[in-house]
Amino acid sequence: MTATTAASAKGPRRTGPTRRRLGGARRHGAAGPLFVAPFLALFLLLFLAPLGYAAYLSLFQERLIGGNVFVGLDNYVKALQDPLLLHGVGRVALFFLIQVPLMLVLALLFALALDSGLLRLARVIRLGIFVPYAVPSVVATLMWGYLYGPDFGPFAQLSRELDFSAPHFLSDSWMLGSLANIVTWEFVGYNMIILYAALRTIPSELYEAAAMDGAGAWRVAWSVKLPALRPALMLTLLFSVIGSFQLFNEPSLLMKIAPDVISSSYTANLYAYSLAFTGNQLNYAATVSFLLGLVIVIASYAVLLTANRRRTP
Repeated sequence: MTATTAASAKGPRRTGPTRRRLGGARRHGAAGPLFVAPFLALFLLLFLAPLGYAAYLSLFQERLIGGNVFVGLDNYVKALQDPLLLHGVGRVALFFLIQVPLMLVLALLFALALDSGLLRLARVIRLGIFVPYAVPSVVATLMWGYLYGPDFGPFAQLSRELDFSAPHFLSDSWMLGSLANIVTWEFVGYNMIILYAALRTIPSELYEAAAMDGAGAWRVAWSVKLPALRPALMLTLLFSVIGSFQLFNEPSLLMKIAPDVISSSYTANLYAYSLAFTGNQLNYAATVSFLLGLVIVIASYAVLLTANRRRTP
């Protein structure tokens, strides 16, 4: 057997360019983790590490005798029986049931109206609806707190000019609706942009097929646009679940105006903050925060499960 035949029997030899390509592929494969490393480091330091430390704190209690003592799950048992926490979670759940459907319906109507192409100055209208989201929640709450004011607000002044009783927007029976109005004003534009962007991705062939079948504008919106918006609606609903149960800025600022109505435990998030920074109960505050996160996970999973059941025949 000649040398050439023996070489061919062993298989094709890799040439220089082939070796260079393989070496370049290996280098690119090794560069991937390097690009991801900064994110992983920040994720570990700024998210996982504080989360683990909070979990560690929730297993201890600060006592006058003995100092910081390991108590296991006693804090969680106490929290599950805490009426202040339970009332706060229930109040936020009621807020979610009232505010979120109204906000998403308004966002959907605005998105459909803008996508219809029938509105004049559509860009100006779209910007006007979105601008409240660009206003910081602190500024928005202070602005609405002034408008709600029973003594100095414009609604109260107008009512006195007309010899009517001033509306009690900051009373116990109106407070939840007043908070819902502020959050709706802030986030309708944000959700509208998500839904409007989803509408712009619908293929034009679907509209053409619907027009050939004789479908009108309402039929197209019901049978073409709404089914295509289900993923975007689900995304906005999940964001709303998380945001509702984390309600904090609005009640914490209105508490200064209506301290008799909004207490430090008005929402679960506000309760955890008050425990940590006012009551100096860091261990119990960590426990309340973990339970609130668990409630958010359960509520989000319930929303996803319900949506998937409705989608499957």
